[in-house]
Amino acid sequence: MFNRIAGDYDFLNHLLSFRIDKLWRRKAIRCLEERHKEYVLDMACGTADFSMEAVHAGVKQVLGMDISEEMLKIGQEKVRKAGLEGRIHFRQGACEALDLEDEVFSGATVAFGVRNFEDRDKGLRELYRVLKPGGRLIVLEFSLPRNPLFRAVYLFYFNKILPFVGGLVSGNRKAYAYLPESVKDFPPPKDFCKSLQDAGFGKVGGTSLSLGIVFLYVADKSGGENDGFVKQEALG
Repeated sequence: MFNRIAGDYDFLNHLLSFRIDKLWRRKAIRCLEERHKEYVLDMACGTADFSMEAVHAGVKQVLGMDISEEMLKIGQEKVRKAGLEGRIHFRQGACEALDLEDEVFSGATVAFGVRNFEDRDKGLRELYRVLKPGGRLIVLEFSLPRNPLFRAVYLFYFNKILPFVGGLVSGNRKAYAYLPESVKDFPPPKDFCKSLQDAGFGKVGGTSLSLGIVFLYVADKSGGENDGFVKQEALG
């Protein structure tokens, strides 16, 4: 599915989010402290927007991984045009079976990809495994607003307008109908934080962005300092 929509993916991401997706990534990457910026795994990297944002924020080396070959091709071309080939590298693969050694990365990021993991719990355990002690995982994922009025407006846009526009531009309405369905199936923040803890992360927190449209999760692997940790909201 992602291979089929790869060519229109960036355009539609920016169009359908009114370009707020760029602000979400910048907010997320600021949660990586200097000690997390040596070597970062960008899982489900797609077309490398988050990988490039990480480098612009001072990350020294990024490995971008995704299961979609076509997404990776576009990401590689974007990185080449930006002159960042020496700092961003790519590998095709699924999070549930990372062909990577233990405790390699100082940080890891997943932007709008966790809900696509075939086995979410196994994928989170793999991310924990490849992080060094004291390493930090940043997850951006869609959520459902709590405010009833805003939630109703948001769901109308999400269920009706977004699939129509996405399908019209990409020629694949099914892919953009999948997006709201996958968001509705994703656990609420409190439950996902519990999943992160069950995967091994000792300190987990997060905050909502854009009135609850998106949730930013931060999870630390024990063994390092925790200065500057994002305070956890009341995750009811």
